[in-house]
Amino acid sequence: MHGILVLEDGTVLKGKGFGAEKEVLGELVFNTSMTGYVEVLTDPSYKGQIVTMTYPLIGNYGVEERWYESDGIKVEGFVVKDLTGEELDRFLKEYDVPGIYYVDTRFITRKIRSGGVVKAFLKTSSEPIEEKEIKRYIELARGHRDLSEMDLVPLVSTGQVIIHRAEDEVARCVLIDCGVKRSIIRCLLERGCTVIQVPYNTPPEEILKYRPHFVLVSNGPGDPVRVKEAVETVRSLIGKVPLTGICLGHQIITLALGGETYKMKFGHRGGNQPVKDLERDKVYITSQNHGYAVRGETLPKDISVWNINLNDNTVEGLISRERGILCVQYHPEGGPGPHDARHIFDEMIKLGLEREL
Repeated sequence: MHGILVLEDGTVLKGKGFGAEKEVLGELVFNTSMTGYVEVLTDPSYKGQIVTMTYPLIGNYGVEERWYESDGIKVEGFVVKDLTGEELDRFLKEYDVPGIYYVDTRFITRKIRSGGVVKAFLKTSSEPIEEKEIKRYIELARGHRDLSEMDLVPLVSTGQVIIHRAEDEVARCVLIDCGVKRSIIRCLLERGCTVIQVPYNTPPEEILKYRPHFVLVSNGPGDPVRVKEAVETVRSLIGKVPLTGICLGHQIITLALGGETYKMKFGHRGGNQPVKDLERDKVYITSQNHGYAVRGETLPKDISVWNINLNDNTVEGLISRERGILCVQYHPEGGPGPHDARHIFDEMIKLGLEREL
């Protein structure tokens, strides 16, 4: 198949198409992980985005369902340098997602790092792509809505309550699902924590009926200010139950506390982000996937910055044991990525048990 990737600034990259024969629009971002392409493709936090992998060889170890982070592919499109094997092609076809390869992903990455994320148009076709259509594709990319204008969480959150019971229960967690990754639920279950997964817009009184030891606000796609229902729910729960969060959940808790968030130039996406724990004076290598961050100077005085990113000093974690709040910007489950930060789940459970209702 033929493939073309067109950016809003007029940049045109031609390559070969794979996966579905289709046209898509999205925010173009890059991920620096060397492995874990299945987890990346199925991560709900990528809804609305076209993902470029910086590692050049993608597809070389196949596709297995046990690596899925959700019920299927969530990215809008996929961009790689070299495609190896046939399983990834079939995988994208199965979920009607287009991909392009034999393009300069290093050029794309450097462009995004210099200018920031861009809106893009991706097309794959069994027929040659006509030059006269390129101008129209540029206009489509330019006219695409910004990610901050989209309500993406409703597209990936559960529509019903799902209870994941731990065999030897030591704690109960209500998980506000804004697009949760399956590996987060697995990490909690492995520690004896029963997880009650609820829709993102579940009212606070419904959450408290489950008598949770703590509430976890999950990761998810898009701008946190768009998830107004979850922000209001968390605001109502402050002081009533311990609150924890991961990625988008960390940002939602910040907004509920009266703090502010902002869109980053190109975000953090990959399995190699260094984070410093200011309490322990330790550094962890973490997996991350976010395009928004917390403004530390806007936080209430009784909320401490717990972790920072050593590449750019952005806020990576907040804590207030007195108020029962603990949240991180990175992904402690490390799926894909290192497991340095998995102790965060132990910290969450400990916080909940110490402040049991």
